[in-house]
Amino acid sequence: MPRISAIATAVPDLDFEPDYRRWALSRLGEGREGKLYERMANRSGIEHRWSVLDEADARLDEGVGFYGGEPPSTSARMAIYAKEAPELALKAIAGLPELGRVTHLVVASCTGFVAPGIDQIVARRLGLGADVERVLVGFMGCYAAVTALRTARHIVRSEPLARVLVVTVELSSLHHQEEMDLEPLLMGAQFGDGAAAAIVTAQEAGLELGEGISAALEESDELITWRIGDTGFHMRLSGEVPGRIATALADPVVQQRVTGGRDPGEIAAWAVHAGGRSILDAAEKGLHLAPDALDASREVLRLCGNMSSSTLMFALKRIMRDRPESGVALAFGPGLAMEGFRFGWADAG
Repeated sequence: MPRISAIATAVPDLDFEPDYRRWALSRLGEGREGKLYERMANRSGIEHRWSVLDEADARLDEGVGFYGGEPPSTSARMAIYAKEAPELALKAIAGLPELGRVTHLVVASCTGFVAPGIDQIVARRLGLGADVERVLVGFMGCYAAVTALRTARHIVRSEPLARVLVVTVELSSLHHQEEMDLEPLLMGAQFGDGAAAAIVTAQEAGLELGEGISAALEESDELITWRIGDTGFHMRLSGEVPGRIATALADPVVQQRVTGGRDPGEIAAWAVHAGGRSILDAAEKGLHLAPDALDASREVLRLCGNMSSSTLMFALKRIMRDRPESGVALAFGPGLAMEGFRFGWADAG
């Protein structure tokens, strides 16, 4: 059976969370909304978020840095993506204990476009053979890592000697938008940059990738949207999302699909996409999980914020250390859709 034998992660050097909070408070002022933002930011569970921009460019003050004047065009943002996304991806890959002979490369990235694609750039920079098969998963949002890992699973099931390199890289900080209202400022306070790399193979011990999980909520198309504009990608995240997730996960039919018929409390490990504190709270409530069940996801949120598709990989890396006998990975994104898979530790052989 296909297994994740190793995961490595990487973030850029600049922690821009303090500057964003200062900037957001300056937009809202010292009145009710400013105080509400500060209170919610302090309760967000996020302490750090990282950006590929340098300290000067990441400044949000008027007249300073990349965002200091007129809002940068999408083409200007994509020029940075084309340069920085491969670098961050390679930084994550360098953290793998052993790359070995890669037969397939699956890359997920939803925060930029470039051609030749990130898959080709990474393959060339790594010196992978010209016969390495590549798949690029794009614009699926926060659950793209699930799709990438499930794709690797299918490859290894059909070719048992395959060794698949799975990479996620997201540069969310390139899509900052000038906002004056509380709700979009709070949404913007969630996202940061990050990359992860994993090896999926049937030849080594690791987290065995089990059956996939998919579900889409009815009449939810507008709850999470991700659209390309003239000044970057524009996301809409409705305040209804946490409640809808909690309600969906409390449904016995959905729970059975998620757990494979087991009681959620019997599952040893949960890797839930850290889309925000309210998302994790909703999953905990809907599934009636113990208060510490989502500790891995909450720690990722605290240290890195929401890194779109890379976020789940960061949580899985932490969970691997404990070699859980059973587990469930879940992520949520545009649709409103839930994607995931069941997993459990398996020794080599």
